[in-house]
Amino acid sequence: MFETRISRRAALMGAGAVAAWAASPARALLQATERVKAPAFVGDLIARMTLEEKAGQLSLMASAWGGTSAASLNPPSNGDFPRQLDEARRGLLTGVFNGNGARMHRMLQTAAVKESRMKIPLIFGADIIHGHRTIFPVPLAEVASFEPDLARRTAEMAAFEAAGTGIDWNFAPMVDVARDQRWGRGVEGGGEDVLLNELFAIARVKGFQGRDLKSDAHMLATAKHFAAYGAAEAGLDYNTVDVSERTLREVYLPPFKAAFDAGALSVMASFNELSGIPSTGNPWLMTQLLRGEWGFEGFVVSDYTGDEEMIAHGFAKDAREATRLAFLAGVDMSMQSGFYRTHLPDLVRSGEVPQARVDESVRRVLAMKAMLGLFEDPFRRIDERREQRRSMTRPALSLAREAGRKSIVLLKNEGDLLPLPRSGKRIALIGPFAAGQHDLIGPWCVYGDDAKAVDLATGVREAIADKSSIIVAEGSGIEEPLAGGIEAAVAAARQADIVVLAIGESQNMSGEAQSRTEIVVPRPQQQLAEAVAAVGKPMVVVLKNGRALALEGAVANASAILVTWFLGTETGHSIADVLFGAYSPSGRLPVSFPRESGQQPYYYSHKPTGRPNPEGKLEAYKARFRGLTNTALYPFGHGLTYGKIGYSDLALSSRSMAMAGGEIAVTARVGNTGTRAAEEVVQLYIRDRAASITRPVRLLKAFRKVTLAPGSSEVVRFVLRPADLAFVGLQNKPVVEPGTFDVWIAPSAEADGLHATFELTA
Repeated sequence: MFETRISRRAALMGAGAVAAWAASPARALLQATERVKAPAFVGDLIARMTLEEKAGQLSLMASAWGGTSAASLNPPSNGDFPRQLDEARRGLLTGVFNGNGARMHRMLQTAAVKESRMKIPLIFGADIIHGHRTIFPVPLAEVASFEPDLARRTAEMAAFEAAGTGIDWNFAPMVDVARDQRWGRGVEGGGEDVLLNELFAIARVKGFQGRDLKSDAHMLATAKHFAAYGAAEAGLDYNTVDVSERTLREVYLPPFKAAFDAGALSVMASFNELSGIPSTGNPWLMTQLLRGEWGFEGFVVSDYTGDEEMIAHGFAKDAREATRLAFLAGVDMSMQSGFYRTHLPDLVRSGEVPQARVDESVRRVLAMKAMLGLFEDPFRRIDERREQRRSMTRPALSLAREAGRKSIVLLKNEGDLLPLPRSGKRIALIGPFAAGQHDLIGPWCVYGDDAKAVDLATGVREAIADKSSIIVAEGSGIEEPLAGGIEAAVAAARQADIVVLAIGESQNMSGEAQSRTEIVVPRPQQQLAEAVAAVGKPMVVVLKNGRALALEGAVANASAILVTWFLGTETGHSIADVLFGAYSPSGRLPVSFPRESGQQPYYYSHKPTGRPNPEGKLEAYKARFRGLTNTALYPFGHGLTYGKIGYSDLALSSRSMAMAGGEIAVTARVGNTGTRAAEEVVQLYIRDRAASITRPVRLLKAFRKVTLAPGSSEVVRFVLRPADLAFVGLQNKPVVEPGTFDVWIAPSAEADGLHATFELTA
């Protein structure tokens, strides 16, 4: 894939490569941008630092004093906090991450700025993926809102809380496009569509960073994981990635570019290899593309022991070589392995790594600390009293509730079973997620607490008039049967008028290292669903999930299905708001729900084949699985509301568009004939019928969320321009070609919607 861009490893890392790099345009670009960004005193600091102190500025370690969640997610190399204090005094640390709050941060910062030789402040990082103390919906859920500004607001609130404890730097947003739902880390990202990933990347960067990085209410954002981590073979975490450069540029890189354009100044290298070269040691990716082509001005940090893992990859023979490969590839900072501070000084002394290159990386890191205001006031974000005042405030909880209900997707609502009445009916709340403060905040929460979250039973009881009309039965464990559970659940269902079945995944079934071979409801819960459904009462399935699921049997056949993901601190309130009609569901699927697990990877914007299978038919020798149409059970963009939504009156301002400066307005009328107010996500898709590179069957190009009162309608207008029709061409550069284009305004990627065609002319 990269043979024309990088030579053999031996040549890359030898003296010839060092000389070539020193004379390269990319290096000139780096020096120019860094001189602009780094304050004058940074050069003086670098001139006075020893090699060991420079290597220390490029070495980030897990906090030796962290909370229980932090220690389990990113275990420190040792729990010896006095030793870590001594490392700060000796200048062997640039900072730590996932620490235990403001008091700990103050102790370490004091050691660094008052007791060390160079007095350089530490930077404190953390994984604030979807909230600090107040936990918001997991990122995938939030993308289901189709409201990027909601993500900006929750990111801003998360930064407000986290910065109050002394956190300067966040390891988010994750912007990996994920098209195989077996991959557990899809829960941290933006789903399967490139446009959604771009928009939410921009929103989160702006929310975390604000307008001034010196603000004590904001923190530095990190776009991760660079690059194509979500394309791991078989959806297996950390696995090999082998994609064409065109696919890389068209699918996996755009969200990163969007994040950088929005101001992200930190990027994390991915664990995976790309076509045989681990990202952490890939000069084409980290230097030629990132800095030379894109002009990235920030710094690159490895993922947790990413440099060390190149040994297991079979790319580096030992720790010393791994250090050299990662550093010369363009990774400025090593996370957790300790390799840089152990081996970098000797590599410089031996001439294998140029000292000027080390100075440039140190300059980037110190420049960022200056931009964060740490040299002016190393304690600007560290305040124990402020830490408490900012934690779980009323505005934060209100925002968490809003974000939660906007993230819920209504897949199905036969007979208008939902919303449920607030009185007059007995409701059986059944399932392992019916009650209890567990599995509420979701995966990747370093500082959140299930014990401070609202469970479903509590939310439901607060929403109804007669608290005694709720019958709760666990029915089953999450992945194991519960003795007598099904019998108790069936008895509860028989006593009730309506069943609400709360089933799905635990929070440790999604996230890092949680790939699944079958993306189904666990068998004990499926058996529970079958038994409860056999009672014959109307049933609402409330799914807890961190990925798309292949629904089957009684779950798929339920009268109503809500996808509620992991909603965080206000889980119970958010779900109850939707169940009982205080809020009409407005979420839409950011991932396609397949018919079977074996369809993975499945995504709406797939390429056509030479033998497409006619929709709804099972023809021989066509592109489909045996006995199955290759379509989604519930497609990307799908979601219902409590209104009755209809589309009509599609119109194009013209049937042709000139490649030079042309545009076409595409309009349609969207109406609500129901009796309840509703929000509809109107989606615009295109297809290029014939091009020099085959194009997807549909591509989302725009969407708009509209609020419709009962009986009202609105004309929704989109504008298409030639740039919207560009793709990565034969030379791996963006091109626009004349031809015939299909355009749809539709409620989902696979819905018929309203269709027209137009010509792009030369």
